[in-house]
Amino acid sequence: MRKLLAALAILLCSSALPLFAQNDEIEYSAEFLDTLDLTRYGYDSINDYSMIGVNYGVTFSGVYFNPYKMGSDIIFNPTYFSVMYTHYEKMFNYLPYFGLTLGFSYSHSGCRFTDDPDTGFPRGFIDGATYESMETVEMPAMMHMHFDNAPFKVLANLGGYLGYRMSVTRNGIWLDEEYTNKFRDYERQFDYGLMGGAGIGFMFDPVEIHLNILGRWSLQNLYEPDYENAIFHPYNTYYYRYANPIDVSVTLGVYFQLTKRTGRTNRQLKQQARDIVYGTPKND
Repeated sequence: MRKLLAALAILLCSSALPLFAQNDEIEYSAEFLDTLDLTRYGYDSINDYSMIGVNYGVTFSGVYFNPYKMGSDIIFNPTYFSVMYTHYEKMFNYLPYFGLTLGFSYSHSGCRFTDDPDTGFPRGFIDGATYESMETVEMPAMMHMHFDNAPFKVLANLGGYLGYRMSVTRNGIWLDEEYTNKFRDYERQFDYGLMGGAGIGFMFDPVEIHLNILGRWSLQNLYEPDYENAIFHPYNTYYYRYANPIDVSVTLGVYFQLTKRTGRTNRQLKQQARDIVYGTPKND
């Protein structure tokens, strides 16, 4: 009886050995590997992707004066245009909420002065001008934050810009006509300042629609702070005057994803599927 039991045990063990030996030889078809749901393994996170887009919108412009000028008011300009490149990058290789955006924009700055209802005369002016609009170009560079909840996303930007005031259009009852479309010697055309904003996006991979509100605060005075004007400020060298443009733009943009926002290419998916099946996952 003991010999019979020993023989049965040896037979069972010998029959099981080929089963264990065959585990490393199991093959799966490409069709099966392509059907694996990789989102179960954490591969549905947001990638470090890039996009480029164009924006069009309107701008509301004003100027901060120090000392304060009475009657200063905002002006509306229907032409804002920009081309922006955005690259998303995970912070600590984990938090997919950050990025960098930079590009080129075309806009306007300026202000106007209202009339006194009692006298009918302007309540203020800039060297005789009661309306002033400047054509500007900027090169913004901003930190970018985004929170995605497909198909929506929330956006925020903060940074700075370099710019140039290309041309000016002025009018006013006391304005010297020579300077209707000409900068004076003491007026500054190079510009720089702070820029930031927030908005929402709609994602239809590989296209995104962005609606943003963008603010610009110029740190460059419109003119030399101690300039002298023989007519309006003959003794201005004793006093400093500041005028810093503030602009708010409302824009609508169309962006095109240059790389995949989430997921992997077909080749990457197949390789990751094989890694998962054979127990050798790769950490990207």
